[in-house]
This record gives sequence, structure tokens and C-alpha cells, in this order.
Amino acid sequence: MTQPNMLITGATGNTGFQAGLLLREAYFPVRAFVQRAEHLSSSLIRDRSQPSIANARGKFLACLLLPLTMFLACTPQDKQSQQVSRPVKVVRIGDEAAADVMSFAGEVRARYETTLAFRVSGKMIDRPVEVGDRVHKGQRVARLDSTDYRLGTDALNAQLTSAQAERDFARDDLTRYRELLNQRVISPAEFDRHDTAYTTARERVVALEAQLSQATNQLQYTDLLADRDGVVTAVEVETGQVVAAGQPVVKLARLDEKEIHIDIPEQRVAGIALHQTVSVTLWADGNRRYTARIREIAAVADPASRTYRVKATLLERQDEARLGKTATVWIPVTTSPRLAVPLSAVFTPQNEPGRPRVWLVDEQAGTVRSVPVQLGEALDGEHIVVAGVVSGQLVVSAGVQRLAEGQAVRLPEKVAASMQGYVAENKE
Repeated sequence: MTQPNMLITGATGNTGFQAGLLLREAYFPVRAFVQRAEHLSSSLIRDRSQPSIANARGKFLACLLLPLTMFLACTPQDKQSQQVSRPVKVVRIGDEAAADVMSFAGEVRARYETTLAFRVSGKMIDRPVEVGDRVHKGQRVARLDSTDYRLGTDALNAQLTSAQAERDFARDDLTRYRELLNQRVISPAEFDRHDTAYTTARERVVALEAQLSQATNQLQYTDLLADRDGVVTAVEVETGQVVAAGQPVVKLARLDEKEIHIDIPEQRVAGIALHQTVSVTLWADGNRRYTARIREIAAVADPASRTYRVKATLLERQDEARLGKTATVWIPVTTSPRLAVPLSAVFTPQNEPGRPRVWLVDEQAGTVRSVPVQLGEALDGEHIVVAGVVSGQLVVSAGVQRLAEGQAVRLPEKVAASMQGYVAENKE
């Protein structure tokens, strides 16, 4: 075994123990081949001199060992030294990734929206307003035919005049009979009869006065007046139609207070608090944000949609938010701290399709290693909640499919400078 060891040392030098073993294993087939070649060529070169044979053997053995020596010289250490670091984009995991904002689409509505209706029945002969018209308090928005109500008022007025005359006559008659009673000309029973007649006439006047006041009110009810300033949002009855008392005619909305109506799923309603401040954006002007406050949260879910109606009152710029506009309510949610990474940082190995991973950067060695993570809820801005990483770690956010375990990476200059400061701070 001395000769193979010498051959290994001469062929490999200091390339390593593994290369020496490989060359040692390859020595025995090569030696057998050389011996067969010497046996075949012995008959051809018997007439040659001994030095020539030795030289031929050395040249032949060198030609056989040269390719093997060149192959063994290319060790994994040399390949690693020739490997070029790959530039990557990274992001540092921070606590700000735990912030969560829910957005829900809604509609601008008036907080006070009243349906106006006649208090009496009749045929509508006039409706001077249309949808979208602004009206003021006391302005007439519709009118009924008041002929019957005016005639009823006139009849009651005549009855009242007659009752008042009878009352006055009964009063004067009672005064005369009181004098006769004092003179003992009439009996007390006769006086009581005239006193009762006066009382009846007097109370009949009071009753007719009440009926006349009621008829006068009904006559006034034929004019439908706006009870507040606002805008007409709906018209239910057309001119010429006979309406009943209480039938909706015009819907009037106040403009001094507006709010956004949204529907919240039952799994999200627990994250909303009453009187919470939220932000509102209008679809027509998405760049501008309005401040609002949660005013009402429904106590019972809608039986059809299984959602809860939430109303947010606008606190500014009431005139710019027109009724009926589409709005988005942004509600910040207070949740437990969560860590999130960009979606582009998550990859799945081919040999493990069900285990997502991310590449973590070793800030001291400048290499990457993959760690398994558990995916959670998707967030806005193409981020996703993950578990299995720690806040402050560097994660590769682009080109994750082209990296390998332990590969050297090159970070951007700004990131590298901040990384050095971060490492020094942690050491302190």
C-alpha cells in the first residue's frame, strides 16, 4: 500500500482527503490496465533498451493520470469561491405591518329624512316641487281640492252664529226670571228650567266653536307645507290623483347633517366601536378624505343579508358630500400585533408544495436561508400576515425563486448602511 499512497500524494498534493480517496480508488483499475498494456507491448519492445522502456512507461502513466488529476482539482470549495453574490431587494419586518384597516362601501344619506303626507283625504290639484328641489320651512309642496272643506267650515260657522244668538237670548231670559223669583212671582222649579236652557245654549256654542276650529284646521291641511329646510328626494303622488290621509306624497331630507350608511359582516362588527373616528372617501373624489364618527350600530342583523347596518356621521364638508353619492368608509381596527411580509417574498419549494417559505438574510454573513412560515390574512398593499418570523429580520422581497440555501447576496447601498447601524445598535 505504500505505492498507492505515494501516488495519491503526488497527484493530489493538498487538495483534501476526499480527493485522495477518490484517486486511491481509481489507482487499482489504472494499474491493472497499465500491466496489461506492458504485457502486450513486451513482445514488441524486447529488442529495445531498458531505459527506453522505462521512459515509455512513465509517459504512458502520466497521460492516464492527467485527466483524473484535473477532475479532482475542481473541488466544491473552488466552485463556491467562484460563485457570484446575487443582488436582491429586501424589506425589514416591523411592527407597522400589524396595522389593519377595514374598508366598506356605502352611500351618503341624510340623517333626518321625512316623508310628508296630507292629514286629510282628497284630490291633489297642485304639486309645485320636483325631485332635487330645495325647499324652505313653511313652503307649500302640494295642494288638495279644498271645496268640500270650505263648505263644511261655512256650515259650522252659520251654526255657531245661530247658537250664539240662542245663548244670548237664554241668558237675558234667565236674568228676567231671576228677578221674578226674587219677587216670589214664579216658583223655583220654573227658574231652574230656564237656567238649564241657558246652560244648554251656552255649551252648544262651545261645541260648535270646537267643530269650527277643527274644520278650519282641515281646510288648512289641504295645503302640504314643508316642516323644515331640505331637499326633495322622492315624489310618490302625481297631480290629479286622489290620496288618502297619511299616504306618502313627498320625501324631504335635511341637509344640515349627513351620514354614510354601510353594512358590516357579522365577523367584523366586533372590531367597530361606537363614537369611533373613521375616514371617508367619495368615489367621485377618492383623493380627499373626510372625517366621520360612528353614530349608530344596529343591534340586530338584517334577516336577508345577515349584516349589521352602521351609520357614520360626517363632521366636515357637508356641502361637498351630495346625497346618494358612493362613499368608502375606512375603519381602523385595533387587533393583536401581527407581522406581515410582501406577497412576493413568499415562495413554495417544488419538493414541498404545501409548505410556504421566505428567505431570511443573515446580516453578518451576507447569505440567505429559507424558513417555513404559516400564512394568515391578506392585508392591503399586497401584504400577508405570517407566523414563523421575528420583527426586525430582513426578508428577500423579490427574486425568491432564483436563490439557493446559503447563497451570498448583495444588498442595496442604503439597506446595507442601515443594516450596519441596526446590527451595531443591537450589539449595544
